[in-house]
Amino acid sequence: MIVLGIDPGTARTGYGLVARSGSELRMVAYGCIETDAGEAPEQRLLRIHGRVAELIEAHRPEAVGIERLFFNKNVQTAFAVGQARGVIMLVAAQHGLPLHEFGPHEVKLAVTGYGRAPKDQVQRMVQLVLTMAELPRPDDAADALAVAVCTAHSARRGALVGA
Repeated sequence: MIVLGIDPGTARTGYGLVARSGSELRMVAYGCIETDAGEAPEQRLLRIHGRVAELIEAHRPEAVGIERLFFNKNVQTAFAVGQARGVIMLVAAQHGLPLHEFGPHEVKLAVTGYGRAPKDQVQRMVQLVLTMAELPRPDDAADALAVAVCTAHSARRGALVGA
């Protein structure tokens, strides 16, 4: 089973693909979809849509995991992240893929065993769980891999529809 994990954002959307075979997990691909702040918002969203669609078509995941919106004090950022999430949800639906949402606390708990783990601990655990030679970077890509690991763990427990 291949799972696509997404850490949504308008400037930078992290993605991570993880393959699960029995109890083993391995990293397939990861990175970031970056958009230019000078671009019109609709063009930025179109770029995110196109790139996520390309990832789905290239890797054929069976499920998509996305981080739930964590609302902070910056309302503008929250709206922009919400728009990126909507585009990603649309792409998953267009490809007939089940979409699973996890809060930051749930992702950290699944990866580290502690829901308030700092970012560097999440990165180190993702590296360890996926037996990666190097620490996954940047943070957005590492977070997306963590979402993919969380989604894969949920699938293993049978918590995902169609798992």
